Amino acid sequence: MQQWRGLGGGKGRCCPPGRGKVGRLGSTHLRRLSSCQSHPMDHASAPLVVGLTGGIGMGKSTVSRMLEQRNVPVLDADQMVHELYAAGGLAVEPIGAAFPTAVTGGAVDRTALSACVVGNPAALRQLEDIVHPLVQAQRSLGLRRAAEWGAEAVVLDIPLLFETGAEADCDLTVAVSAPPHIQRRRVLSRKGMSPEKLASLLARQLPDAERCRKANVVIDTGCSLKETEKSIDELVSTFPSRTRKAYSKVSTDAG
Repeated sequence: MQQWRGLGGGKGRCCPPGRGKVGRLGSTHLRRLSSCQSHPMDHASAPLVVGLTGGIGMGKSTVSRMLEQRNVPVLDADQMVHELYAAGGLAVEPIGAAFPTAVTGGAVDRTALSACVVGNPAALRQLEDIVHPLVQAQRSLGLRRAAEWGAEAVVLDIPLLFETGAEADCDLTVAVSAPPHIQRRRVLSRKGMSPEKLASLLARQLPDAERCRKANVVIDTGCSLKETEKSIDELVSTFPSRTRKAYSKVSTDAG
């Protein structure tokens, strides 16, 4: 599990705005933040809610990391699910009750869970009914904590942002894109990946052209890192002037 970098300091410590580094927040990190003293927030200064998405091999993780380096907090949906499935995670007990064979050693076995829901729409809906509210609650908590510590913007890193309709919870949506040949090269260089697996993954994701059409901003990673960083700097520079409406809704959903 990634060590807490949190809002403003080292492991297990909270600091006022402007001190320390804002990093990637998962459910474990947010529980630690919940134990810190919070401060009232001026809702006029609510953070901009930015939805970040991108297909496999498009460079979303790189862009997410670049945003973190610029002191923008990132709420990572995948990381939250990993922590919810780990031993002691809030999803373990309800998933175990619904799918007894999917829990081993006090944690959710993803392979076994997949076997329970693949090809079974009713089971998949049951799983989503368990997991989605838990992720939403963690996301709401993360947004509130980030706002309390003065974050100007918060990124929701959601791979299936448009596929799940989560763009409705964002003030701004950002798609990460790269040419198909670069995407393919990146993905096939990963251990255990094959052309067949890539084709299967792509079939479950929105086509890149459609994703880019839906997004407010597109970041191209088919160029040099320096050029991508320039695009990130330009994006971040626009945050102060953008309209903020989503925070009041998303920070209270499932809260």
